Amino acid sequence: MSDAKVNSEADGGESTFTVIVAALANLGIAVAKAVAGLISGSSAMLSEAAHSVADTVTEVMLLTALKRSEKPADEDHPLGYGPERYIWAMLASIATFVGGAVFSLYDGVHTLIAGEELGNPLVSYVVLGVAFLLEGYSLRTGVKQVRREASRLRVPDTYYLRHTPDTAVKAVVMEDSAALIGLLLAAGGLLGGQLTGSGVWDGIASCLIGLLLVYVAWVLGRSNAQLLIGRPLPPAVRAGVREELKSVPHIVDVLELTTLIQGPAEILIAAKVDFRDMATAAEVEWACEEAEAQLRERFPSVRRVYLDPTPGREQRERRRERQHPGS
Repeated sequence: MSDAKVNSEADGGESTFTVIVAALANLGIAVAKAVAGLISGSSAMLSEAAHSVADTVTEVMLLTALKRSEKPADEDHPLGYGPERYIWAMLASIATFVGGAVFSLYDGVHTLIAGEELGNPLVSYVVLGVAFLLEGYSLRTGVKQVRREASRLRVPDTYYLRHTPDTAVKAVVMEDSAALIGLLLAAGGLLGGQLTGSGVWDGIASCLIGLLLVYVAWVLGRSNAQLLIGRPLPPAVRAGVREELKSVPHIVDVLELTTLIQGPAEILIAAKVDFRDMATAAEVEWACEEAEAQLRERFPSVRRVYLDPTPGREQRERRRERQHPGS
């Protein structure tokens, strides 16, 4: 088994564990928040319950994405099923928007307009405290994976989180971070209602939770859309690929380079390459083999390398002069 495949399976297993932890935490929290919201009459608590339900649905979709994208390439899908994870992750971001943001904004606006009767907030405070601990543990699991991967790639944690093609981990970290902020907003709404006797604070908290979820859904949706359309490797990595190709014997220049991220551990590289004019067919073939081996060693996520022997600029000019002398 190749090192790239081992790394891919390890990353996939870690991502699956991170998503499962988040899903179990959110499922329990959603039930508790719903009960507390009904008892206390808090719209912010009901919004938080909708938030957790949306997160649970999101994690189920992310698990589906992880499993379906692991299917091996076949005759109908020669490049594999890696991009399928981004389709399901896109649906997950839509679930966050529809299931969480829309309900929270609706409930918040309804509370501001119609008002609400405040009940006993004690149960809500207890649920918020327990939820904070569970969400914190789930977030810790995701952050640990982010730090580990960022350290392995030697980039800052924030840079990795912003650019990672592993949108499952990105979704867990962002949603759990939003959940912790949402819990603080819900607690603030409850406290404001207690101190003033008005449900306005609760409605404001619910609206803020909705806006927070809109932002999370937008960021995740944009990330998945970019990967579905086709996102290349970052400029610094593309420069490293060119450098590696030009270091191979008999390769003179890289005329055109195309890179495509197909999954967290699936990179496709295609290039038009100018080989030494006097290189034999056998030397060109072995140069291609050497180039692929060097790229896989330096970038373990590289799965497919396609090199197209192409005449260089000088060769083209000489050919043009021979075909059209004196032009």
